[in-house]
Amino acid sequence: MTSSIPSIAVYGASGHTGQFVVQEALRRGLRVVAVGRNAARLAALFPSGVECRVAALDDPAALVQAFAGCGVVIHCAGPFMDTAAPVAQAALRAGCHYIDVTAEQPSAQATFADLQAPAVAAGRVVIPAAGFYGGLADLLASALAAPGPIDEITVAMGLDRWWPTEGTRLTGERNKAPRQVVSGGRLVPLVPSPEVPDWTFAPPLATHAMVELPFSETITLAHHLQAHTIRSLINRSALADIRDASTPPPTAVDDSGRSAQRFELVVRLVQNGVARTAGVRGQDIYAVTAPLVLEAAERLLAPSFQRSGALALGEAVDPADALRALNGQALEVFGDVLPV
Repeated sequence: MTSSIPSIAVYGASGHTGQFVVQEALRRGLRVVAVGRNAARLAALFPSGVECRVAALDDPAALVQAFAGCGVVIHCAGPFMDTAAPVAQAALRAGCHYIDVTAEQPSAQATFADLQAPAVAAGRVVIPAAGFYGGLADLLASALAAPGPIDEITVAMGLDRWWPTEGTRLTGERNKAPRQVVSGGRLVPLVPSPEVPDWTFAPPLATHAMVELPFSETITLAHHLQAHTIRSLINRSALADIRDASTPPPTAVDDSGRSAQRFELVVRLVQNGVARTAGVRGQDIYAVTAPLVLEAAERLLAPSFQRSGALALGEAVDPADALRALNGQALEVFGDVLPV
């Protein structure tokens, strides 16, 4: 990348996911501005080559100033039900594209509804839910789908363990909104089914009992894909981890800071009666969010990029091309989305 490329601002840079995003930006040779609410913590975490700026969520002018001169704001500080709107609005006022990593359905839904018109007026793109939850399933389903109606999209997520961060814990306490699925082509409240079939993942995950638990991918997929049914499943053992207050936070096991957690996310899409399947495997759901959002950010900053509005990740970028770029680096991509 050349110095003519604008900087990328990371809000919540001192948080668990934010640190991964800053480090991934540096690895890619991008200029990055670390933004947060605690100057001392920012200075302690990042080397002198990383510019640090301080801005509180309740200070709109400071947020705009913190994002000034940047091309994209990547927002990593939840709970996004409280933080997405002020950060996204400030990003647009500063002339920046906006990407966040929310797993919260209400946050993604509000971003699509409230920021479409401001984003178009600013000539910028707003992308909610571009991380592990939301972004990965959206890329996979978008790459699998042909134009026209879709019979069914099923997202299956398998985690060998779920060690939750402090931010994940706080979000769980804050987000009590009813979960939504798509049935009959409409978003409706989830009615948990007592009969969810087991799902067989590749080793080391193997076969797991599953539970229906939709995250932000339901909102992003419903935003731009005409599906009759969308459902999301996660393995019961991972859900038990996060519901157990004694489960510890993630612990780094390599130089990049990743935990030992292994994951697999699979999308099965049925269209015109034909089923197609694709998925990804990797290590650490928090760490993998960083290459996802940076891949998107670099594409938004390309001179050829001309779109604006509130868009899902698979709607804003070429989904198959983005998956090809990520394959073999941050992820192992498999299935019907990587033609030779």
